Amino acid sequence: MQLPEPSTTEGRAALDALLTDPAKALAAFDFDGTLAPIVDDPRASAPQPGVVELLASLAGRLGAVAVITGRPAATAVALGGLERVPGITVLGHYGAERWADGRVLAADPPPGVALVRDELPGLLGSVGAPEGTLVEDKGRSLAVHTRRAAEPDAALALLAPHLAALAERAGLRVEPGRMVIELRPEGVDKGVALSGLVEERAAGSVLYAGDDLGDLPAFDAVARLRAEGIPGLNVCSGSGEALGVAEAADLVVPGPAGLAEFLTALERALGRP
Repeated sequence: MQLPEPSTTEGRAALDALLTDPAKALAAFDFDGTLAPIVDDPRASAPQPGVVELLASLAGRLGAVAVITGRPAATAVALGGLERVPGITVLGHYGAERWADGRVLAADPPPGVALVRDELPGLLGSVGAPEGTLVEDKGRSLAVHTRRAAEPDAALALLAPHLAALAERAGLRVEPGRMVIELRPEGVDKGVALSGLVEERAAGSVLYAGDDLGDLPAFDAVARLRAEGIPGLNVCSGSGEALGVAEAADLVVPGPAGLAEFLTALERALGRP
């Protein structure tokens, strides 16, 4: 299996840098839609077959492997079996939580999260949220999914202004995604989280893979790091649902299955540790 070539000069340079000096490379991944296929019920999410084993193999070749997700860190670890990846760091809630070596470190969530938790059910009832609307309580944030509604996009459009007003009153931000709107604290995003990891690990190159609008701050962080002289590669796990992500990427692969194929080719290109 041949390693696919990024479409941009910067992406090709970053992949060359990773292959030349893998011990200084950081590879970070989103979870849902990237390592794991999107499913109607987020509680039923599971990684693409074989992808965790690939991460474990790459962890022996690369300087660092990480997952940066909007989910609670412990939830991503449990759903993905990520504890099988030696030395992995899992940043949950967009970087507000950190799982490493079986422990989660996090500050208390802001009070606005509790306000949203209390008021969201009544709000959804009062505005006539369509059947199939699902609330996911992530502990530090709440997400409203419409994927199971008869008309997911129409349901999202109906709910969006009401959720935005609730978020503003609670002092939270609105994070739109693929048939989901999340209400979460200000001040954290995947770009900040990724930049922090690069600095912490003194990474000489960085690869980030994501699929949704919440991953764009990480893509932007990679662009800023490139301007500072650190080669970076943005990989989009393509779905056709978040076109702006594909347009911002150096390499687009066909969903989690395509990412697994890319990682297989990368593993082979790196050879044995």
